[in-house]
Formats: sequence, C-alpha cells, structure tokens
Amino acid sequence: MSGPGAGGFFSVAGAVAWRQLHGFFTRPTLLLPALAFPLFFLAAFAGGLSRVSDVPGFDFPAGYTAFQFVWILLQTVAVGGAFTGFAIAADFESGFAKRFLLAASRRSGIILGYVLVSAVRVTVTGSVATAASLFAGMRILGNGMDLFGLVGLAILVNIAATLFAAGIALMLRTSQGGFVIQTPIFLALFLAPVFVPLELLEGWIGAVASVNPVTFVLEAGRSLISGEPSGVWLAFGIGAATVLLFVPWALLGLRRAERSG
Repeated sequence: MSGPGAGGFFSVAGAVAWRQLHGFFTRPTLLLPALAFPLFFLAAFAGGLSRVSDVPGFDFPAGYTAFQFVWILLQTVAVGGAFTGFAIAADFESGFAKRFLLAASRRSGIILGYVLVSAVRVTVTGSVATAASLFAGMRILGNGMDLFGLVGLAILVNIAATLFAAGIALMLRTSQGGFVIQTPIFLALFLAPVFVPLELLEGWIGAVASVNPVTFVLEAGRSLISGEPSGVWLAFGIGAATVLLFVPWALLGLRRAERSG
C-alpha cells in the first residue's frame, strides 16, 4: 500500500476493485446469475406481458418493450448494488476484509473500491440487457442526449444502492444479512409503476407509487427513451440526494466494522 493521502486512498480502492472484478469475471457462478437476472425479467415482463399495452389509456409511444426496459435497467443496476453488499459480507466471512482493514492506509477507499466494482458489473449486465431488448425489437425514440441522461440516472441508482448495501453489509458483516439488504431495494422497485403508467394505477398501490422516489426516476427514464423528456431534473436531483444521503451511511458502517476488530 502507498502512504497516506490521495494516493493511499485510490490504491486501496484499486486493490479492492481488482480483487472483486477478477473473481467476478473468472467465476461463472458469479457471472452467469448476474447476466440471467435481467434477461429473466425481460422475457417475463416485456415478453410475457406485452398485451398489457392494449389496455385503454396505455399510450407509451416507444412500445411496451421500451416501457419495461427502463424498469429492467433500473432493477439491474439497483440489484447490482445489492450483490455488491453480498460480496462485502462474504469478504468478512472469509476473513479477507478484516485483514484488508488492518493493512489499508486509507480505509475509506474501501467504499470507493466496492462502488467501482458495482459500476463495472452493472455495465456488463446492463449492456447485455440492452442488447437483448434491442434484439427483441425495442424502439428508442430519444436522441443521443436523451440516452446519455438515461445512463446517468442508472449510474446514480447504482451508486445509491451500492452505498446502501455497503452500509448494511459493513454493519452486519454476515451473508445472513442479505435479506436486510435486498428487501428495501425490491420493495422500492416493485412499489413503482412497473407494468403500467402511474396514471393507470389505482388503490393503495397507486397512492404509494405516487410518492415513491423510484417512480420519479422511472418516469423520467421512460420519458427519455420515448424522446419526450419530462421530470428529468427532478429525477437527477432525487438520485443525487440519495447518493449524498447514503455516503455517510456507508462510512458509518465502515466505522462499525473498524471498531469490531
């Protein structure tokens, strides 16, 4: 490890990222499930439920595959963050994380390392989901800037989910805490307008979805892919605020892990 300062911070981050990514790309048991997850949802939702687009009032201009793709993309990057939390817990159970805490000159770099790992992972899985969606006939009506905005929203969601999962994993330091990591993420995703636009939801699910922060990000992403941007700045504000909220959360988890020895 290099000495204290920025160099030490980034060397710690790089060491964590290299170890995790090497394992991810060389172990099929880690890579294949990550690739299968978004493809399953694409087949089940965009394919199996495509007749939902015939519901009166469903007028999404880019078609049902594009409508579902945005949710699948956000789900992929968010679950990628959760999987990173599982990896952190596994590192503690194997004893690697404790040894690394003792050796690291700038321990906060550990958080950045796991964020980088998560970003690379979801770049791969998101690219596969995008290619599969295009193969399935997805239409993209937005221009290059619109797609850049969609990618930016996905990045913010991934970082926020990773920081949330990292905080939980660092506090619990066991894979048995996986339920605590994934349940809030899945609830936030599925309590959004997954299958139909928000205006077609009724009852309690409509009321919850209308105040769910994920809904605003999802609706903005769908407006971008359809070439009719709406609520994009609000969505970016929500994403950025969530990231800023979970940075101290992840650092708190790191402090707990340090004190645990």
